[in-house]
Amino acid sequence: MRVALHSVLREGHELAYEEAHVVIPDDLVAAFARVGIHDWTIWRSGRDLFHLVECDDFAAAMRALADDPADQRWQAFIGRHVDHFEGADDGEEGRILGRVWDLAGQRATAGR
Repeated sequence: MRVALHSVLREGHELAYEEAHVVIPDDLVAAFARVGIHDWTIWRSGRDLFHLVECDDFAAAMRALADDPADQRWQAFIGRHVDHFEGADDGEEGRILGRVWDLAGQRATAGR
């Protein structure tokens, strides 16, 4: 599954956030693999971050990571830069941006 997320950085933390992501810790990469996260891409526009996560089950991965020491360390570190995730009040499922359209899907439908 692919999910898109939107988070917002704290004012003035844009460059520090990017520097923190030059290379993330190896134990976090291993934790992502264990919970079924295959890829995670982040784009930044000003203070807004847009994430594309390719995973088996996003909500299950986030639940599993909640108890993972590597992710706990990362969240404590990176959390000082991130103000919030949009929709986070609804839990993990509420963070996911609703898909509006995709070219591949249109092509597949048109080809029927």
